[in-house]
Amino acid sequence: MISILLASYNGEKYIAEQIESILNQTEKNFCLYINDDCSTDNTFKIAKEYEKKYPDKIKVTKNDKNSGNAKYNFINMMTEHKDKYVMLCDQDDIWIPNKIEITLKKMLEFENRYGKETPILIHTDLKVVDASLNEISNSSKNYLCANYNKTKLNNLIIQNIVTGCTVIYNKALAKLILYPNGFIVMHDWWIALIASAFGVVNHCDEHTVLYRQHGDNSVGARNMKSLKFILNYATKTQCIKKAIYETYKQSETFLCTYNSMLSYEQKNLLKEYSKLSHSAKLKKLNVFLKYKTFKNGFFRVVAQILLC
Repeated sequence: MISILLASYNGEKYIAEQIESILNQTEKNFCLYINDDCSTDNTFKIAKEYEKKYPDKIKVTKNDKNSGNAKYNFINMMTEHKDKYVMLCDQDDIWIPNKIEITLKKMLEFENRYGKETPILIHTDLKVVDASLNEISNSSKNYLCANYNKTKLNNLIIQNIVTGCTVIYNKALAKLILYPNGFIVMHDWWIALIASAFGVVNHCDEHTVLYRQHGDNSVGARNMKSLKFILNYATKTQCIKKAIYETYKQSETFLCTYNSMLSYEQKNLLKEYSKLSHSAKLKKLNVFLKYKTFKNGFFRVVAQILLC
């Protein structure tokens, strides 16, 4: 059985389409768990109507109080569900009909290769669309200039490559997910770090999600190749500095949370990297060079060096 975790909040405009796309999957061996974060619109009501109609397929719960951010709603669900296979789901996308089938096949392939006791995370590409599902880009990977091969811990502490709504992970990884002892950037980045440190991160190049961009996304897709983005990127120095600083804090949280499980080399990497929030630029550059901890892409690397 595959558990699909959907963290909902004020998503009345799109959640029914998303639920329908899950119900129409070619692979039927799943249960959809929806946890609502105290929506003020009709999201919870819509979800409960689907639960009533499909009681064996959909389970709906609601938080007693708002968690403050989608990442915390997801993390709470992820720490609760230690199921055989788990998938994450946003409320505003559309799953292509064979999404579960594609990612489960890849998961089984890797479990056969590495064993079921190995923590494994599989993620995929996405098709970027606008609010009306008109195509913006056929590949989020190309749109974002992402390198899905950058899966080592030294790569992932500075830049996430995993989009949560494409993810499937196995029970061996689910058992390792702990609530973060401090700050994290996003839930998908958190689980990517866990998989990288203790198991395997891999991907499918196929897009399995219509990744809807509508202006209210918690995290959206941006065309990294466009001149507009490059010019805007150059002017957002404080945002870039903040984003880099947050990677130091997240690494510190990861070290605190998983300290007893990490290897000697991993501890050294995380200790040195997490201390950079209070270090001079030369020290930061030395650590980046020592551990090859650089972002992917020329403009990102330049920004990292100049604004770290």
